[in-house]
Amino acid sequence: MFEKGLLAGKRILVTGGGSGLGAAMGRRFVELGAELIVCGRRLELLEATAAQMRSEMGGKVSVARCDIRDGAAVEAMMDSVWGEAPIDVLVNNAAATFIAQTEHLSFRAADAILAPTLHGTMYCTLAAGKRWIDGKHKGVVLSILSTSTITGRAFTVPSAMAKTAVLAMTKSLAVEWGPKGVRLVAIAPGAFPTPGASGQLRPEGRDESWAHRNPLGRAGEHSELANLASFLISDQAGYINGEMVVQDGGSHLRSSGAEDLLQWTEAQWEKQREGRAKS
Repeated sequence: MFEKGLLAGKRILVTGGGSGLGAAMGRRFVELGAELIVCGRRLELLEATAAQMRSEMGGKVSVARCDIRDGAAVEAMMDSVWGEAPIDVLVNNAAATFIAQTEHLSFRAADAILAPTLHGTMYCTLAAGKRWIDGKHKGVVLSILSTSTITGRAFTVPSAMAKTAVLAMTKSLAVEWGPKGVRLVAIAPGAFPTPGASGQLRPEGRDESWAHRNPLGRAGEHSELANLASFLISDQAGYINGEMVVQDGGSHLRSSGAEDLLQWTEAQWEKQREGRAKS
């Protein structure tokens, strides 16, 4: 649906880019002419993903190993990336979540979600933003959020809190940084199944008819999210700023996505806690 050179000349860094939706978006960016940097904690995974993209599509794909939960590590990573050239786009994709009864969450469990999803996203955004502003270089920040920013969501409360905070950041910095040439946008995806997310959010025992209750009767395709992301970071979307686009087939208009968990027994929750402790 796009011209091949839509993202030509763009240098894009994707956090959590080694797998799942991050890799799907990155692949599409490369197809559309961008230079890609995939960022994450697991170097072997990043290198394998980058090598596969280079062999299949050509183009320039590099890796940046970084634990975005560590602000100093983010600064060092951005220094290294900027040492070659400024990036033009930051995609805040890395996040963490799992289902849990909120009253049973430990401080450590809550922080395991807030650290990458909120703090890491903020660290990356501030690190890129100050470099763009200091260098008078235009930039775009795309954050991958959730429809929990609209509905709230029981049993994933730290994630809903973090994503909502990032939406507030997106709206606030759109005003503060827009005059300086930095644009911020966001996507709230619905169900776009990935092995990692499905394992945390849809364990054995959850209602499996959820996709059929979507008004469109299906889950999203990764290519659909990748295409929306490609448009929003492109110059063609240059007048969209501070907005979150919902892409969920209308699901949030019917349900927050957690109602089936209200029927779970204590035995089911205990089994879930035991499984998470082992993992």
